[in-house]
Amino acid sequence: MSLALDRGLSLLEHLAGHPDGLPLALMASELDIPLGACHRLLAELQRRGYVRQARRQGDYLLTTKLASLGLGYLSSAGTVDIAQPLLQRLAQKSGELVRFSIVDEDRLTWVAKAQGTGGQGLRYDPDMGMDARLSCTASGHAWLLTMSDERALELVTRQGFGTPAEYGPDAPTTVQDLLGFLHAARVQGYAMIDQVFAPGMSAIAAPVMRRREAIGVISIAGPRARLSVARMRELAPVLLAAAAELGPLCNASSLFGRPPLGKG
Repeated sequence: MSLALDRGLSLLEHLAGHPDGLPLALMASELDIPLGACHRLLAELQRRGYVRQARRQGDYLLTTKLASLGLGYLSSAGTVDIAQPLLQRLAQKSGELVRFSIVDEDRLTWVAKAQGTGGQGLRYDPDMGMDARLSCTASGHAWLLTMSDERALELVTRQGFGTPAEYGPDAPTTVQDLLGFLHAARVQGYAMIDQVFAPGMSAIAAPVMRRREAIGVISIAGPRARLSVARMRELAPVLLAAAAELGPLCNASSLFGRPPLGKG
């Protein structure tokens, strides 16, 4: 990869984690890019419509162009259209937030969601397009349970462990802690967390399989006042049925190796 391309992509990835924007000098320092080179790269990204400045000579922010490209890609592949009706039914049954994430090589990315109508309290609603933190999300655990301990630890180590300060008070921070979650999940066939991803929140997730390979994950998440451990166990059969139904449907998506319905 050329140095300019590597630096440009680093700038985009860095800005993705700072929705309020960052000043030029700070980005150059944090990414170890010479100030002049950083300014030229940002000017080119701005010309192409990927970044903008909050004001003249102000902080740089991402535009929606990257998000638009990603959503357009998923729409063309047919993935979201295929999953959405099933997610909506599951959200209505559970009353909580239901999300679908897809496996993309070594990453697990949330691409679709449906919100239930469970009460008027807290809503657990992370942005679409984010990669799941494998060590401390139900979605991450549901994917990891489908592979060996060695492979699971390799992926988590590469991404890094979450900490209670960043996530929930019960987030696993050691290999032993994480393996405890994964071994329990394998016995059940689904992952279940309580105050792991965020304080006061719980979630349950199941892998979506196709030909013995995990291609995605469906999860149900909400405040633990509503989504208790007992309630999650009640919902587990419904969640597993939805995951089993979605696997064959994904054969119609080009994202998983076949063209979408109606497109050849």
